[in-house]
Amino acid sequence: MSDYKKTLLLPKTQFPMKANLKQREPEMLKFWEEIKAYDAMTEAGDANNDYVLHDGPPYANGHIHMGTALNKVLKDIVVKSRNMQGQKAQYVPGWDCHGLPIEHKVEQELKKKNKELDTLTIRKICRSYAAKWLDTQRKEFKRLGVLGVWDDPYMTMKPEYEAATARELGRFMERDGVVRGKKPIYWCCDCRTALAEAEVEYEDHTSPSIYVRFPMADANFRKIADVDVSRLFILIWTTTPWTIPDNMGVAVHPDFDYALVEVNGDCYVLAEGLLEECAGKFGWDAPKTLATFKGADLEGLEAKHPIYDRVSNVVLADYVTLETGTGCVHTAPGHGREDFETGLKYGLEIYSPMNDRGQFLPEVEHFAGLNVWDANPKVIEKLTELGNLMASEKITHSYPHCWRCKEPVIFRATTQWFIGMDENDLRQRALSAIRNDVKWVPSWGEERIYNMIANRPDWCISRQRNWGVPISALICEDCDETWFDAQWVYDICDKYAQHETGCDYWFEAPLEEIVPEGLTCSKCGGNHWKRETDILDVWFDSGTSYAAVVEQRKETRFPADLYLEGSDQHRGWFHSSLLASVGTRETPPYKTVLTHGYVVDAEGRKMSKSIGNVIAPQEIIDKFGAEILRMWVSASNYQEDIRISDETLNRLVDAYRRIRNTCRYLLSNLNDFDPANQVAAGDLLPLDRYALDMVSRHHATVQEAYRKFEFHKVYHTLHNLCVVDLSAFYLDIIKDRLYVEEENGLKRRSAQTVLWQILLMLLQDMAPVLSFTAEEAFQNLPDAIKAALPQDKTMFALRFTPDATGLTGDERAKWEKLALVRGEVNKAIEPKRKDGVIGKSLDAKVTLYATEEIRTLVEAQEVDSREFFIVSKLELADLADAPADAFQGEDMTDLKVGVAAAAGDKCERCWRISEDLGTDPDYPDACPRCTAVLKTLA
Repeated sequence: MSDYKKTLLLPKTQFPMKANLKQREPEMLKFWEEIKAYDAMTEAGDANNDYVLHDGPPYANGHIHMGTALNKVLKDIVVKSRNMQGQKAQYVPGWDCHGLPIEHKVEQELKKKNKELDTLTIRKICRSYAAKWLDTQRKEFKRLGVLGVWDDPYMTMKPEYEAATARELGRFMERDGVVRGKKPIYWCCDCRTALAEAEVEYEDHTSPSIYVRFPMADANFRKIADVDVSRLFILIWTTTPWTIPDNMGVAVHPDFDYALVEVNGDCYVLAEGLLEECAGKFGWDAPKTLATFKGADLEGLEAKHPIYDRVSNVVLADYVTLETGTGCVHTAPGHGREDFETGLKYGLEIYSPMNDRGQFLPEVEHFAGLNVWDANPKVIEKLTELGNLMASEKITHSYPHCWRCKEPVIFRATTQWFIGMDENDLRQRALSAIRNDVKWVPSWGEERIYNMIANRPDWCISRQRNWGVPISALICEDCDETWFDAQWVYDICDKYAQHETGCDYWFEAPLEEIVPEGLTCSKCGGNHWKRETDILDVWFDSGTSYAAVVEQRKETRFPADLYLEGSDQHRGWFHSSLLASVGTRETPPYKTVLTHGYVVDAEGRKMSKSIGNVIAPQEIIDKFGAEILRMWVSASNYQEDIRISDETLNRLVDAYRRIRNTCRYLLSNLNDFDPANQVAAGDLLPLDRYALDMVSRHHATVQEAYRKFEFHKVYHTLHNLCVVDLSAFYLDIIKDRLYVEEENGLKRRSAQTVLWQILLMLLQDMAPVLSFTAEEAFQNLPDAIKAALPQDKTMFALRFTPDATGLTGDERAKWEKLALVRGEVNKAIEPKRKDGVIGKSLDAKVTLYATEEIRTLVEAQEVDSREFFIVSKLELADLADAPADAFQGEDMTDLKVGVAAAAGDKCERCWRISEDLGTDPDYPDACPRCTAVLKTLA
């Protein structure tokens, strides 16, 4: 028996059973750097068939989180898969280094010292802060197994990038697309800067809800109804009492029906449709309706401010609704976009008397020095004192908050720089590009960004901060007129590119060096100039990366094939990039936009420190290894919000182990294989030919899934292939052949030929996701196999095409039917094992009671039926002859299976039960098959 064991061709490999990912992955990262795996991967691609994924820059202001890890792994999967499909796809990572997120962190660290520092010092500290976190994030991204040009990333704070951004602004200026003026914008009183819509987050907020009466002693009202106008009021409702001091008008809808009602001798104007609701809030008992009329009849009447001695004009506006309130809208043109537009239409003052901290100026009687939030109760108190407060309550509603400090923001009219959405037809050109020039994945992204662009206001591009690209413009100190000549702007941009710290030049250079000699103001004729100190919106910074990176770097080209970010970037980077590129290039900067969802916990909740459900990428890496995190990315439908939990990760660990063990099995049985001795496709055994066809079809499915960005299909196809089609079917069947048959015989070499091709396909399919494991398996390929490949440096440079099997549809269908029969046999055997009738399937004799079709199929497929069903004896019989106790499954009505213990003795070499043991006296314990093999070794 021991001699027989020595003749078995047991598998041999150095590929370890246990992954030990936490220890082995850092070694692999070092190996990739040593062999320059990224360079090898991209050099193996077709330079004439490039693919450009442009990296959206994360902020360099803290450790990476699960969202950024998800994003980087998705991009890595795209880049690796495109390269391994024969394209040349390079990855240039980037960082957003400017703007409020970094300056805010620096301010928190500096605390009171921040107020004592000049602009250049603050900028220097911000630059150092960004560089520190950039290095940290770079290490964390590399730890995920992401390959790229890590030693030369793009950074928005590099001089050449800053120059490119400023130059794009110059292009808008040259097209008369930039204006400076006073408009209401989102303003953060805490950060003391304007905010773009993309920098605003909506959270629940509790506000005072007040109903206020405005005296309307206008004799012209008697044309509508003959009443005592000294006791006439128009009613408004607002959730921002602090804006009442800045009121300039009351808006009504021209087509709504309004009512004049009398209560206790006073008369009130409000929308007829809201009368009942308001009466309940005010405690009115059966108000008397004196007249009804259209809102248009009120236009031009004058009301009186409820606090100050000034007129508040009644105006018309289509945005007035009957959803809540009174149907009469308090209008403060300095504190709302629609209010502002109405104010322009009627010539109302754009009044916003407050400083950058949101504090009322000294001119505001009763409320001077108060910030807007402290002013709320004071305004209510004053209205009550004057008898003009009708009702007050608290209301919780969705309210805009600053994305950085998380404080509520206000609408405030200030002088800012804007890119006009309708100048040069920018809005319509952008909308056309969305519909006609870009593929949106998932498709709902198209409608989302389309609606955002269609309804957005002019783009406020100025920020009142220090850390960013300055707006290259001069301001007349005598009349506040601006000056910017396009060529002058481009010359300034050249200075930025040449300066060691880029656009610090703007703040360092003497004014006389910046101002053209003899420049006079076209408006007032003055020659007293100052430089603009506002910086550009950080979204303009990142949004112009197409000009600074995609057009400039040798690894990329314009337009990019793909932008890939979270779904929030429809209002962020995708949005600003589209407007900037269409505004200066007439075309979008991308061909396809792919979005992913947010990472949430097992219950679907957003990760939050306050909830305590935050999981850091490093925690997963420390516990499971980065490979499992990468597998989680692929296993998830990332186009929706993605759940993560220990339970999910533990399931993936088990799935990973199955895939890894499949690779290990394949490697172990190729230890003595040389592709030079492969069996030609036409000479493969029928089962092997079918297996190669089966895996090739799975391979095609995976590669198509990569092309369509359906990475969850990659995971599920790979997992099912390893667990079902290989481990439980093909590999299970051929195991006996691999261990027992003649070493160089056709049966074994045929199987090895297929295993070799299966392994290389499997590694190609795995590599973009399970990069560490695929590379480790590749490096453990037998020398003869590696020598036959075009290169043996790295898995990522492998380009392998399996042999065409030529299997017809009919042949495939027959094998698939046989596989179903095998499944029924396995089901029939299992109860017999549990009952102790047999030990394992090789102890069994199986009788297939089947239709003629199935019997013919089993006989005609040129397969060793004992090997295929892993039994010691198999017989065929007519279905009608099946005994009552024969097994019949639910899936096949044309088959019944009988299972009994096989007669004979066990071969000591292959363990089949045989009645023909010892036919050769030299091998008394061997079956005829093993005897024949043993004779070749004698």
